Amino acid sequence: MPAGESFYITTPIYYPSDVPHIGHGYTTVAVDTLARWHRQAGDPTWMLTGTDEHGQKMLRAAAANNVTPQEWVDKLVTEAWFPLLKTLDVANDDFIRTTQERHEERVKKFVQAIYDRGYIYAGEYEALYCVGCEEFKPDSEIVDGTGPFEGLKVCAIHSKPLELLQEKNYFFKLSEFQDRLLELYRDEPDFVRPESARNEVVSFVKQGLKDLSISRSAFDWGIEVPWDDAHVIYVWVDALLNYATAVGYGDDTDEFDSRWPAYHVVGKDILRFHAVIWPAMLMAAGVDVPKGVFAHGWLLVGGEKMSKSKLTGIAPTEITDVFGSDAYRYYFLSAIAFGQDGSFSWEDLAARYQAELANGFGNLASRTVAMIERYFDGVVPTASEYTEQDLEIQRIVAKAASQADAAMERFRIDEAIESIWTIVDALNGYITENEPWALAKDETQRDRLSTVLYTCADGLRALTVLLSPVMPQSTATLWAALGAADSLGALDAQPLREAGAWGVLPAGAKVSTLAPLFPRVETSA
Repeated sequence: MPAGESFYITTPIYYPSDVPHIGHGYTTVAVDTLARWHRQAGDPTWMLTGTDEHGQKMLRAAAANNVTPQEWVDKLVTEAWFPLLKTLDVANDDFIRTTQERHEERVKKFVQAIYDRGYIYAGEYEALYCVGCEEFKPDSEIVDGTGPFEGLKVCAIHSKPLELLQEKNYFFKLSEFQDRLLELYRDEPDFVRPESARNEVVSFVKQGLKDLSISRSAFDWGIEVPWDDAHVIYVWVDALLNYATAVGYGDDTDEFDSRWPAYHVVGKDILRFHAVIWPAMLMAAGVDVPKGVFAHGWLLVGGEKMSKSKLTGIAPTEITDVFGSDAYRYYFLSAIAFGQDGSFSWEDLAARYQAELANGFGNLASRTVAMIERYFDGVVPTASEYTEQDLEIQRIVAKAASQADAAMERFRIDEAIESIWTIVDALNGYITENEPWALAKDETQRDRLSTVLYTCADGLRALTVLLSPVMPQSTATLWAALGAADSLGALDAQPLREAGAWGVLPAGAKVSTLAPLFPRVETSA
């Protein structure tokens, strides 16, 4: 990414019909980590998340709870979705709700613009509709019901009966954009990532696109169509527009021009909306298409996709209350290849926490600080002459920093963490080989001890900076314990792309006692 270029990144806009599960948390911390990385690298960065609050599913949920739709969404967002961000240490710049006036008014302007440009027409529609997906289902996602639903057509995703809807609606001329979309995918091969997602989208579009019903007239919980108040805008059109309305589309031209276009990170089940319908809508309005859409895989629990309806949903707090938010972030971002499906198990989480965080990173931090306290009265020593062994650590640090940045550019957070972790492994091996405790017993080895512990301390400094977008809490604690906060300033002010330089932590910095970053967790069998 060219230096100084805007990095605007979004989570999907979440449908808050139920409480968030670890799948929502996974997407959110991934986007937050990418945003933190670019922000700390000095790129003009903006992270957006939010909630999609209209639609028939929300209307029915509110009715079932004997409250108005607005009261229902206010309760859900306040009690469940705002706390999620705090639980997972998410540093979003904005949170948009589709019931906010700024969104509703700008949606009307956008829809009016594509209507005025001749891309919307009135027609009649009859199709099978899934309330759970808020979508008229394509044939590929309609299956025959079994058991209690035998003889009915059901949604392949929700396994619930579909409703046959017949309405007079307004349609968007999506079919007119088939060639332009295929041209986009061809000319911008990274527009949809990973490659498996791109191939799926290209194949779908090549089969031919049907015009899209973009209004509903059977209920009123939504944004009115500006030229016909008997209709509300289809919830997916309303929802997709949040990415543009949140940064000023239709009102604040300066903000919109400085931030747009965006990168979107979405679950693969909503890829088609983001990689087909959304860019076509933008083309129709004469607005730049997004910079790219990255589809991550599903989180599987016991082989099943994470789902509240199938009782495989796990609340993020079930993990963070035991292991902490940093461990949550680290585990999901490192254990799963970003873009592929991944399986979650408590056993794997506990094993990785102990091996990689407590014994790996945490132990490295604790013993480095403790040895500087013990052998140099808590003052980071001055390095003497570097040996080949020391220079190899410096090379590993520099290589890890550059490789991690390149991986983040590809949205491969897992590969970035893998590169950064080479520093953890190298420094732990370096300590074992150099045995500072033995050097400390020989006064003639004082210079060598100084060099070894400075190498550990400055390697840890680089490691802390590189890991800070992934694990903001533990790295902030370590930064202070290294004396870096006093000598170098705030952790989030350290230029991330320069983290691999050597000799940055000044000799003379005063370390302070460090409690275990990742305390032992007792897990019941």
